[in-house]
Amino acid sequence: MFLSLGSLVEDRVDKACQVIETRDPVLTAEIIRSDWEVDDMEIRIEEECLKVLALHQPVASDLRLLITIIKVNNELERIADIAVNIAKRVHTINKDSSLTFEIDYKPMIFRVRRMLKMSLDALVSEDADQARKIFIEDDAVDGLRNAVYRAVVNELNIEMGHAACLLNMYLLARHLERIADRTTNIAEEVIYLVEGQIVRSN
Repeated sequence: MFLSLGSLVEDRVDKACQVIETRDPVLTAEIIRSDWEVDDMEIRIEEECLKVLALHQPVASDLRLLITIIKVNNELERIADIAVNIAKRVHTINKDSSLTFEIDYKPMIFRVRRMLKMSLDALVSEDADQARKIFIEDDAVDGLRNAVYRAVVNELNIEMGHAACLLNMYLLARHLERIADRTTNIAEEVIYLVEGQIVRSN
């Protein structure tokens, strides 16, 4: 069930990234409507984990595995929520058809999708070294978000009539960056699972 949730969230993020580039209103509406699926699965997984904790009282690596699943389960649900937020931003941007200003989100999209895949692969394979590589990717995504911020601020100084649309264009970058942050959290949980080491403060 947990692996299915990971695949479902990857699909949501892929579709959200697709609508950033295509502005497809049909796919945008589909992403918004389907939010309940991830929410429902996240609750079911948490309930199953709590049953195992209560009935079997796992220890050592088994306990770490359950704790990791509970935490990553929550991160995946939040990532799916961000995908929905992206779709909502695109829906708002689509209302302003007269703005010619464009942002190239492709570098951010490429890195964010790769980070999500890397984090889930690292979890399945229990690969702490691969998980650590995600931290470097996160720094790069932060830099790309900052570049979008500067571009939007510059455009706002030129074209105030499209302020709402431009703000939403920046928020797309902010949402992508938040997905990257969540995948970094997953990477931290993988390290905890494999090594028993909490690395959040580092």
